[in-house]
Amino acid sequence: MKKVLILAGGFSSEREVSLMGAKNIEQALKKKGYGVVFHDLTDVFVFLDVLKKERPDVVFNALHGNFGEDGEVQGFLDMLQIPYTHSNLKASVLGMNKDLTKEIASKLGITVAKGEVMRFKDFQTYGVKLDFPFVVKPASDGSSVGVFVVQTEDDLKKVHYDDCQELLIVEKYIKGRELTVSVFEDHALAVTELVPQTAFYDYQAKYTKGVTTHILPADLPQEIYQKALDTALKMHNALGCNVLSRSDFRYNADDGLVFLEINTNPGMTTLSLVPEQAKYAGISYEDLCAKLVENAKCRPVK
Repeated sequence: MKKVLILAGGFSSEREVSLMGAKNIEQALKKKGYGVVFHDLTDVFVFLDVLKKERPDVVFNALHGNFGEDGEVQGFLDMLQIPYTHSNLKASVLGMNKDLTKEIASKLGITVAKGEVMRFKDFQTYGVKLDFPFVVKPASDGSSVGVFVVQTEDDLKKVHYDDCQELLIVEKYIKGRELTVSVFEDHALAVTELVPQTAFYDYQAKYTKGVTTHILPADLPQEIYQKALDTALKMHNALGCNVLSRSDFRYNADDGLVFLEINTNPGMTTLSLVPEQAKYAGISYEDLCAKLVENAKCRPVK
């Protein structure tokens, strides 16, 4: 049986979420009979020593956010010629960059929110052209970290980032229903509607039990349900995702179905959406993890 090194933790704001999901992954892979090594990434040189010592057949990439799903670790493992789970460097870079992802979606005829890209210092100095309400979020981050919904002048004062050079996306706030679709092995699994008790589906809503209601399957008009499935699969294929991805949408009668973003390395905690949709489709958590391992790849040396 293959030896799998689970790479978790990391340096991003999603470190704790990564560790939570990785513990579940560890249990699942052990149940499937894999040899498992768990590694909490805090130092790249230590990680390199562990790779030399353990010689894993596969690295299960359980990292999230920057340095985990943005192409950094993917390129590192490509250089070392160690197969890893989830998407390759190119798909990871595209998926993490929300502006590039929206550009790809637009070229495919997929509806996206109107917006612009700017540095935080320019946001502070010049403001934006959009009318209220609008959303401000990092161009490259996940788990709704650093997302602000600006509805009034007073809300503008709440928008803050430590780095004045932080690259932001400022886009129209799409009111309506929050939807998500997982794609697994080139098949869109289902549509879930998310009903958070908070103002929007933020970090707390995603990872605090009982804060968000998941309606699975979402109660939608059939044509909208199918369109969400088709769009998620189209984006998965356009980016070249490997095995698994999850796309998020908003839906209302005026704007229709609006694509928000794609996650090439979606969460795997007990509250995460992909395992829930997989279970709905008849795929166990253990089989989900095993399939990722068996389809692990790295860029081949020509």
